[in-house]
Amino acid sequence: MQDISKLRKSYERAELSETDSAADPFKQFEGWLQEAISAELPEPNAMTLATVGSDMRPSSRIVLIKGLDARGIVWFTNYNSRKGQQLAGNPFASLQFHWVELERVVRIEGRVEKVSDQESDDYYNSRPLDSRIGAWASPQSEVISDRTVLVTNAVKYGAQFLLQPPRPPHWGGYRLVPDQWEFWQGRKSRLHDRLRYRLDTKPNASVWMRERLAP
Repeated sequence: MQDISKLRKSYERAELSETDSAADPFKQFEGWLQEAISAELPEPNAMTLATVGSDMRPSSRIVLIKGLDARGIVWFTNYNSRKGQQLAGNPFASLQFHWVELERVVRIEGRVEKVSDQESDDYYNSRPLDSRIGAWASPQSEVISDRTVLVTNAVKYGAQFLLQPPRPPHWGGYRLVPDQWEFWQGRKSRLHDRLRYRLDTKPNASVWMRERLAP
């Protein structure tokens, strides 16, 4: 195996300054996400979701962003999964996007809430049929004997629901409501640019404070 301690990369594609960044972190994120999509990066909508359970052990996994507005960032999953159980006990989480080709990272922290039933229904009904059946077929995060369990369940629910499977009661959306963002742009000599947006809550309004962090 190659000596991984000698792997190096010089980051020289771009810079991130207070002058050129948006005052609103949502606008800054929208711009970077659109650039990642326009660059045709592989799965630019993939993000790492980190949660912490009652045992205080953190866990992370990749999920896909499916919505973004002024309220926060949305994804969909099985509520009974490990992440769902952890969020039920501790509603705080973090997200991370890593766009390697653009030498950029975005980190987002905040409180997580379930989206409305209508939002979950609308997205579920927009999915391909096999994905809708899959939401019924997979007891996500549970131990199963082999893959036959999934195939058998898919056949069972496919026959039961035909072309109109309803949204499972254990499946739906989450929204992370950010109170902190960090935008990281790789720079030469490891002197990277890091801008943090921190929500400063005041009596009559909340204001985003933009700060530069040492790399």
